[in-house]
Amino acid sequence: MQRWRGLEDIPQDWGRSVVTIGSYDGVHRGHQVIIGRAVERARELGIPSVVVTFDPHPSEVVRPGSHPPLLAPHHRRAELMADLGVDALLILPFTSEFSKLSPAEFVVKALVDKLHARVVVEGPNFRFGHKAAGNVAFLAELGETYDYEVDVIDLFVSGEAGGGQPFSSTLTRRLVAEGDVAGAAEILGRPHRVEGVVVRGAQRGRELGYPTANVETLPHTAIPADGVYAGWLTADGERMPAAISVGTNPQFDGTERTVEAYAIDRVGLDLYGLHVAVDFLAYVRGQEKFESIEALLEAIARDVKRSTELIEADEARGA
Repeated sequence: MQRWRGLEDIPQDWGRSVVTIGSYDGVHRGHQVIIGRAVERARELGIPSVVVTFDPHPSEVVRPGSHPPLLAPHHRRAELMADLGVDALLILPFTSEFSKLSPAEFVVKALVDKLHARVVVEGPNFRFGHKAAGNVAFLAELGETYDYEVDVIDLFVSGEAGGGQPFSSTLTRRLVAEGDVAGAAEILGRPHRVEGVVVRGAQRGRELGYPTANVETLPHTAIPADGVYAGWLTADGERMPAAISVGTNPQFDGTERTVEAYAIDRVGLDLYGLHVAVDFLAYVRGQEKFESIEALLEAIARDVKRSTELIEADEARGA
């Protein structure tokens, strides 16, 4: 998959293409419906498919300080889109100047002059241009002038997550914040992932016999509620069952919120400085402060046992 940052990165000889535009944070199952349709239409027409997205999130430019927690960084979204068969990803730097483009100006500059759109695939609530003034009806109206078709797809998938609400990035962020990582996984179609570099912490886990990878998460990451979770730690391409702790470590009067993953039964791992991924499978328990170190150790042993059971059950279902 080709990756471009800015309109100037698009090859000058780029021909017609099928385009879809959106933040697509998380590339959840609703997003997958739209992106999948764009890929399908592109293959039918024998032309490339292109996803257009933005960095930073538009809300941060329009309303500074309102950047939502992110379900996936851009490199992860690119991986997920490539898996869906997308041919090219265009990340547009979302600046104050860019935010002032009228809907018509955006269409001409991006879709017509650069991407030569043949088909534009969007959900029914798609908005674009200055003050989100453009909608799919206006997009289709412009298409009559600029020779492209608009394919409107209902992205609203629903399930048990969130009490049956339509799947969305907003709902997923809420479930993650509440610690309902199983509900978030239903929407995403995979476990919620947190990434970052392993840094040196207080090393108390090592002293207690449960060395953890202390993950310095990426900016604006959507981090689950404080507590203990079952999941996986992926480092250097190896995916390891893990018991994961999120919180301030109240046992030792901590104040800084951290994400720490213990690779179950792994000895001698040296992960310092590595970029790792932590996938959250299931909630185990909330954050607690115990009466003694002995009580803490007993709880950790139970957490590891429960995490192992949950991971083994999930792997058995997927076998």
